[in-house]
Amino acid sequence: MTILDLGVPSVPAPGADRVDTSDRPGENRLVDRFGRVATDLRISLTDRCNLRCTYCMPAEGLEWMPTEEALTDDEVVRLVRVAVGHLGVREIRFTGGEPLLRRGLEDIVAATAALPQRPETSVTTNALGLARRARGLAAAGLDRVNVSLDTLRPERFAEITRRDRLGDVLDGLAAARDAGLTPVKINTVLMPGLNDDEAPDLLAWALAEGFELRIIEQMPLDAGHSWQRDRMVTADQVLGSLREHFTLTPDPAERGGAPAERFLVDGYGRPDGGPARVGIIASVTRPFCGNCDRTRLTADGQVRTCLFARTENDLRGLLRGGGTDDELADAWRVAMWGKKPGHGIDDPGFLQPDRPMSAIGG
Repeated sequence: MTILDLGVPSVPAPGADRVDTSDRPGENRLVDRFGRVATDLRISLTDRCNLRCTYCMPAEGLEWMPTEEALTDDEVVRLVRVAVGHLGVREIRFTGGEPLLRRGLEDIVAATAALPQRPETSVTTNALGLARRARGLAAAGLDRVNVSLDTLRPERFAEITRRDRLGDVLDGLAAARDAGLTPVKINTVLMPGLNDDEAPDLLAWALAEGFELRIIEQMPLDAGHSWQRDRMVTADQVLGSLREHFTLTPDPAERGGAPAERFLVDGYGRPDGGPARVGIIASVTRPFCGNCDRTRLTADGQVRTCLFARTENDLRGLLRGGGTDDELADAWRVAMWGKKPGHGIDDPGFLQPDRPMSAIGG
């Protein structure tokens, strides 16, 4: 069987790795050479953000993407339709930058939720502005939210984010819970000497509020490329800190491709009667690349096979050049067939991606 027999373009998009697809099976889904299937799509809707977190970007911000380079709402929806209808994607996560800065977010969510093969939809946000939009997003069909929050102390929040907005975040969280955007998950990054003592307090607060805490190892995705492995709070350190205050039991539920290793918090339960959990996302010290089920789309329409990929495959050019849905799907399949076995952080020659986290999407 040839590349043309599979309907796969023989020439990769500009800037992408040249991928040999001669042995790719006749498979419609987003398979790669290592047997993984991508069913979870992360879409960055903007590279802009209204916080300036120290581990993400400089105080003055970054040079934002020109508006004309970003996908329009209609283009985003079309690529979502291709992903769900042609490629078997079952989960959509809208990210940023800060996705609440996208004026058309509710319309994009509504169009996604209206698809015949309706995917699970979620948003990762810093929650600024969520208090006034949570009900509208729920009405549009959003299933749940993940909120980035690294501290419960106002002075530390201002130091980490360079903005005094903790109260607005907490209001947004309460609004999301009240609107039924549950389970509300809290994404926390701990940093030595700054907030690494807060894991137990954050978990106690999350349990009391009915949220699910997920602590994430800091990854080499900062704009300044200043990340150092020996200056990172590890999963083992987090678990050690939590176990001084809580009894944790590994969650018996199958993890699948989920990034979080989850633990039951013995003696606690969710408001709906289910078990309380805490998650650890140990991308650096306990990589889960072998079970990765994600594909990523940047705000300017580039497919990324991994957070740490240094190449991208252009769908925007094909989209704006008159490509059909079938051609867009085929180009996406080619991109994912070239996915590497792992992120390579431990490789001697590892280099951070050129784009910072805010321009990739979580």
